[in-house]
Amino acid sequence: MAPMLDQVRHALYRAITSPTGDSLLPVRVQKDLARRLNLALGSPLAPREELAKRRAARERLKSLRRANGHGATRTNGVTHSTEKKAEAAPVMVYFEKDRNARELGRIEEALAAKSLACKLLDVTGDEAALDFVLREAHCEKDELPIVFVGGSAIGGFRKLVEADVSGELAKALYGG
Repeated sequence: MAPMLDQVRHALYRAITSPTGDSLLPVRVQKDLARRLNLALGSPLAPREELAKRRAARERLKSLRRANGHGATRTNGVTHSTEKKAEAAPVMVYFEKDRNARELGRIEEALAAKSLACKLLDVTGDEAALDFVLREAHCEKDELPIVFVGGSAIGGFRKLVEADVSGELAKALYGG
């Protein structure tokens, strides 16, 4: 099946790249649109040599995945990953009720965008927990909410974003 499809792809590639018909405006415009579409779709239409290289690269990748025990398997049309996903460290957000609710919402949105579950811990009236957070995060009471990953403090929203951009958040979540 693949060789037949490659022949069709090669024939269509020749049709859109040959100069035949370029002197006629309606043909030239259609061929130009087809070339642009081909590029936008990742060049599925290509010369035989390029298609052969791509097929060889796919086969090589499959063999490497089999050799390393990585990759994916297909069962009943559903792809299942065989790679084990590293489990993220627990993420806890310490906050005080009614204090910086907007920043708490932004923290929750940022963590949700990274598909990270977090546990929200209200320290209102819990002096021991509040003292722990202020001591570990080296912050003041008005700087809550504070994000902790594992047992270490990351900080507020701004520090969370900085840690994400710098890669420190990933290191804290997955080790390394």
